[in-house]
Amino acid sequence: MDVDEERAERAVHEMLNALGVDLTTESLERTPARVAKMYREFLTPPDFTITTFPNDGAYDELVIVRDISFSSLCEHHLMPFTGVAHVAYLPGARIVGLSKLARVVELYARRLQVQERMTTQIADWLEAELEPQGVGVVVEAEHLCMTVRGVRKPGARTITSSVRGMLRRDPRTRAEFLTLVRGTG
Repeated sequence: MDVDEERAERAVHEMLNALGVDLTTESLERTPARVAKMYREFLTPPDFTITTFPNDGAYDELVIVRDISFSSLCEHHLMPFTGVAHVAYLPGARIVGLSKLARVVELYARRLQVQERMTTQIADWLEAELEPQGVGVVVEAEHLCMTVRGVRKPGARTITSSVRGMLRRDPRTRAEFLTLVRGTG
């Protein structure tokens, strides 16, 4: 993605001026550049290459990486939402390098986003890349657009989920997934 940092900095400068902020003080004169850099960081997904391996051991139980922290930007207010994702799959013919489960969360968090879509995108990616027997994704997040403005309810967390394949069809597998995600299993 091409980023025009100078243009972004000018836009932040113009917005703050329009809001009556005096940018001539030593403390604020570099704020437009810092804000432009911060948004570039939030909106630039890291590149990665998927690493999969043959499931030589015929492993047929859940693989779960829990508590993958992330930060994203609400596409409606440009305010951060932060939380954790719990990502699971029931292997088929291939298994994935575990770090890739965290990287796919970052891939979809680093853009203007809504939590519901992000949850589905992670599940879609796992299904397409691994062709597993099942996929489960649970995302828990606190949205600043809800906690510091509007309704102002700090601590309120939104939970979304997407379950596919055996995790959706088999009640026992689904229950095991949800129990392990909660950390009570």
